[in-house]
Amino acid sequence: MTRWFEETDQMYDVFVLNRLRLVRNVEGHVFPSRLSHEERSEMLAFLEEKVLPLMAEDGQPYAYCHLNELDADHRNALYERRVINHSRVEDKEPAGLALSPDEAVSLVLNGEDHLRLQLLSSSQSLENLWPVLSELDDEVGERVSYAFDQKYGYLTSFLTNVGTGLRASVVVHLPMLSHGSQFRKLIQEYSRFGISIKGLAGDSNENYGGLYEVKNQKTLGQTEEELIGLVSQAAGQLAAQERKVKSLALRSHHLQLEDEVYKSYGVLKYARKLSYKEGMTYLSQLRLGLCENLIKLERPVNLFGLMLHIRPANLRLNRAEDLEGDALDEARAQYIRQNLPRLG
Repeated sequence: MTRWFEETDQMYDVFVLNRLRLVRNVEGHVFPSRLSHEERSEMLAFLEEKVLPLMAEDGQPYAYCHLNELDADHRNALYERRVINHSRVEDKEPAGLALSPDEAVSLVLNGEDHLRLQLLSSSQSLENLWPVLSELDDEVGERVSYAFDQKYGYLTSFLTNVGTGLRASVVVHLPMLSHGSQFRKLIQEYSRFGISIKGLAGDSNENYGGLYEVKNQKTLGQTEEELIGLVSQAAGQLAAQERKVKSLALRSHHLQLEDEVYKSYGVLKYARKLSYKEGMTYLSQLRLGLCENLIKLERPVNLFGLMLHIRPANLRLNRAEDLEGDALDEARAQYIRQNLPRLG
């Protein structure tokens, strides 16, 4: 089955990924972080007994594993593909993961909270994802009673999740807008309205690939629909501004942009060694070119999927080798050469 980041529909617009995540805890039970190793094993067994039969009823052959039994590369690869969060990479305590074949639906048992339900999609909007996640939440809630307070809502391990327990996010591709002098100020303005905008790759000083995640900062005091609407509106506004900047740039610097896109393609298709930063930068430029019809490929390819696959742990698993340094950069270049189509 094709995984969500390998789908080739609706790839070249500003919108890249939509994600909804809910965290829940079981009423009358201590949160995982306060449990001993033995108690966490018992809690995991309890959750498996209660919840896993539900996944079997879904009609999809969900894969299930104990995260603490996976090696570091497998856990990091799941993190790179956005299936689990970073705390699951480092934590060796008993926790489980149920994952759909397309990796769009995941359920983490006994992580930071007792339950973490997540949906990912490159084509469905947050508004369309919410009824699906809400139904899954209700079905799980029929099997275990959630920890809930009439005043504060759902009780969670972190105060920032108390309330709805919902985190809604949209990944947008902003290669032009993010290079503007006012972009940092724009991010600060959105934070005043409870919206966080952070680069998806790179560090605090530099973002590789022009990808930014737009998400709600709090989950308390608003309904799920209001939070989803807030994030969707912010992402839509950023997308509109990106399109406006691109339109102006294409009118005044069309040949320059076209030249940069073709140069990026040439490097990606023929380079023998690429750092992660270089790979992300050139794939971002190529994605811009495909979005604006500056370049054509002989067949569709999901460039965000390539961006996920060239991250270190996924590369190592793909090659079944313990790669580091130059060997990792060589493997990255080879992977892109093999999976990037020829010009159309």
